[in-house]
Amino acid sequence: MCRWAAYIGEPIFLDDIITRPGHSLIAQSHDATEAKTATNGDGFGVAWYDHRPEPGLYRDVYPAWSDPNLRSIAAQVRSGLFLAHVRASTGSAISRNNCHPFAVGRWSFMHNGQVGGFEGFRKHADMLIPDDLYAHRKGATDSEVLFLLLLARGLDDDPVAAMEVATGELIGMSKEKGCTPNMRLSAAFSDGQRLWAVRYSTDDVSPSLYYRFCAKRQGWTVVSEPLEADEAGWRPMVPGRIACFSGAEVDEIDFNPIPTAKEMAAE
Repeated sequence: MCRWAAYIGEPIFLDDIITRPGHSLIAQSHDATEAKTATNGDGFGVAWYDHRPEPGLYRDVYPAWSDPNLRSIAAQVRSGLFLAHVRASTGSAISRNNCHPFAVGRWSFMHNGQVGGFEGFRKHADMLIPDDLYAHRKGATDSEVLFLLLLARGLDDDPVAAMEVATGELIGMSKEKGCTPNMRLSAAFSDGQRLWAVRYSTDDVSPSLYYRFCAKRQGWTVVSEPLEADEAGWRPMVPGRIACFSGAEVDEIDFNPIPTAKEMAAE
């Protein structure tokens, strides 16, 4: 399982999340406490927004703790909205194209979890991606498929509905051609203006997810694990929920993946 962190609020240096806290994202890359494995050393990535609609993107295959360029960038770049991720592969190769976050146009996306049995039906999942988006399929992960399906299912118009439809499609395919657990999902995505986060699973083991508002910097931090062990204010997101963070507000609602036509017919 991977670890990730996202931030939206007044601009801060990336290292306020990635390197400086006692349980920073880099600390979690080699000492995670709420994941199946403590080490997340199969690559890393950061997507950040600043003066342009499209995010900047830096990804590499090295463990986050061993990359001096990441520390240098995090110490110098300020942003009011960014997503950062450290990867533990669940089967796909260690390559830059498989590192999160993914970005297409103004959208960025990152994921922790799995689609059950994905390697056995990856070709079929790829075929769900429309031709006009398939050029963006650079890697081999289930996460990238989910992101491209989000774009195809109306992410620009209704992000929550798009997430419910796309997640439902992959759950349906996993039930038909894969294995359990069909879906474990902790994801964040952004259009450069707002930040969404979702926590869900088809079993009772949802990947960990927390969020916290800091009044001093008027910002939300959303994380796989709290950044400081003794820091108050961290709230675990209830499984089966999706939240939108914007300004000082959070709008959290139920998340219900939409069954495919084949699933509904079977019922």
